[in-house]
Amino acid sequence: MTDVLIVGAGPTGLTLACDLARRGIALRIVDRSPEHPRSSRSKGPNPRSLEVLEHLGVLERVKAVSVAPLLMRKYRDGEPVADTDPYAGSSPTPDAPYDRGRLIAQWRLEEILRDRLAEFGAAVETGTEVVGLTEDGAAVTVTFADGSRTEARYVVGCDGAHSRVRTLLGIPFEGETDEEQVMVCGDVEITPGVLDRDIWHQWFDEDGAVMLCPIPGTRTGWWFQSGPERDADGRPLPPSPEGFGRLFARHTRLPAAHLTGATLLSTYRVNVRMVDRYRVGRVLLAGDAAHVHAIAGGLGMNTGIQDAFNLGWKLAQVVGGRAGEGLLDTYEEERLPVAARTLDLTSERLRATLEAIRQPGGGLDAAVTPSVSGLGQGYRWSSLARPGGGGEVRSGDRAPDAPCHEAATGAPTRLFHTFAGPHITLLGFGAGSGPSLREAAAAHGDAVRTCRVLGPGATEAETAEAGPHALHDRRGLARAAYGVDGDAVVVIRPDGHVALHARADDPHAVRDCLAALDGSGPRYR
Repeated sequence: MTDVLIVGAGPTGLTLACDLARRGIALRIVDRSPEHPRSSRSKGPNPRSLEVLEHLGVLERVKAVSVAPLLMRKYRDGEPVADTDPYAGSSPTPDAPYDRGRLIAQWRLEEILRDRLAEFGAAVETGTEVVGLTEDGAAVTVTFADGSRTEARYVVGCDGAHSRVRTLLGIPFEGETDEEQVMVCGDVEITPGVLDRDIWHQWFDEDGAVMLCPIPGTRTGWWFQSGPERDADGRPLPPSPEGFGRLFARHTRLPAAHLTGATLLSTYRVNVRMVDRYRVGRVLLAGDAAHVHAIAGGLGMNTGIQDAFNLGWKLAQVVGGRAGEGLLDTYEEERLPVAARTLDLTSERLRATLEAIRQPGGGLDAAVTPSVSGLGQGYRWSSLARPGGGGEVRSGDRAPDAPCHEAATGAPTRLFHTFAGPHITLLGFGAGSGPSLREAAAAHGDAVRTCRVLGPGATEAETAEAGPHALHDRRGLARAAYGVDGDAVVVIRPDGHVALHARADDPHAVRDCLAALDGSGPRYR
């Protein structure tokens, strides 16, 4: 029997698999597709997902084969009318090192995550379709299409909008489909040199639109999005290579022959749907299996990645016997409101975009606002968020980054480097935090990384006594990021969210918080 069976090997399932595998959890990840898909689909990770990918140890690989968001050029009647950089004036800050996402083909991101998973000794089982689920209390028996069966302590459905797992659970997928909002999409090849590959080209005309975004890492590949061709009765026609050529010629005013190939064609309709629960017993849902929404803002894949990162450490704690079943209830408690908000946000961004493109110069940049970065998303309402906080940072919030130096060596580092890994982090500011750090280390061992944060005026004696993971906050940026005034302790969850921000003279708060995250806190039994 495996600990966790993951159904679906897209970005959501692969993120979850990598997170569980690095924590030593026995897992299987299966996908019904006979081969790994080559669709470019999603445009790439947003700033918060980049932080997740850094946690998982793949960020540099992603950066190596991706590009920063491109300038958007808008056309009317075939003529360029405006160039827009949606991130003009934006730049990284000490607490948020990624101010914009990256453009990368979805298949390439999946390839990177599969490679990372292989480093932990696991691999995706393709051509493996789940057709049945039966829970007996202690495990879930999973039946596959070939008649074989397996048992797992937990099953997670990451199998997309048409989720078989969700269907087998009988969970409704409530919402609506807008049959009028239709788009045809695909990967196309365009004659080299015809279009500038440093530009995301967007033709918006009275009778339709074509959008072409270069696929990073290819010489002639582009993402193609367009309103569909329609028949005499106004019904949308299915996508075809010939139809793509006609749409291309009509809106770009370039010869159709320049569009030399079109593959992975699909029709997209705006679906706004979500489940009313993320868990039934030992079976959970994540990503598009739990929520779908308008593509405006690019939050589909990103919300799934962040679902998985919220769930991974909680599953590992429960499977490893370090927390009770109730910890899994906080997954739904935290992520269900996020899904509801995402549906509202993306619908609002779609309305803003449709309004913008009615005027010459309007384009997809209307969907890009700070709200789609993911950096402001937190869980202040969660039962895991203990009272307290400093400045603008509260329990449940995303944990800020800050540049520091290793106290022992003087080498530059960052708080994110301290957080990275499967552990909980306990930051101690000021000498008064020492007792709480020592008690946590003794009670929780390697599950909690205790880290004394020394201020700008730290002495050599203080540095020598601070411990192996101590940091020197030479410019006071860590204190500023967390709003620390005086001596304080901050507990950071494994998914990079603040669990507790408390005074250093409140050891009971630290003890109770860590018991909930890594122990036998009665509330979570």
